[in-house]
Amino acid sequence: MTDAKKIEQAKAVYSTILSVLDGRGWKYDQKEEKNTIFLKLSGDDLPMDFVIRVLEEQQVISIISFMPTSMPEDKRVEGAIATTIITNKLADGSFDYDVSDGTIMFRITSSFKDSLIGEKLIGYMIDVSALTVDEYNDKLFMLAKGVLSLEDFMKEQLA
Repeated sequence: MTDAKKIEQAKAVYSTILSVLDGRGWKYDQKEEKNTIFLKLSGDDLPMDFVIRVLEEQQVISIISFMPTSMPEDKRVEGAIATTIITNKLADGSFDYDVSDGTIMFRITSSFKDSLIGEKLIGYMIDVSALTVDEYNDKLFMLAKGVLSLEDFMKEQLA
């Protein structure tokens, strides 16, 4: 695929994302020159920040959300176990965990190489991201702060 075609396709996808967000009446910030959108949503308990990027060269849409806390050093193994348990339950997306600093992020991606991406796919990706982050951000936060034990987390998740 030529560079011009990649640029054209990425701009079309970026425009579709903006159309979905505008259609929902959501406020967002953007860096159009970097094909990046910053979205803040209110969850049931904790606010959620999302970065939506259209990666021109890779021809991929990526939505990520960093969890509001990282795992302290004494809970890094617990964080690895928890994120693995959660990710194994997900149909789409994953929780990525950096054991070196305890950071956790949710990520979902979709390729648009030689494809037409519609508003329904964009809406699906945003909805899955928001629902998943809202479901687990408080549990991971409580685990990091020692309010929730790994044992209780596992009982709840593996029931």
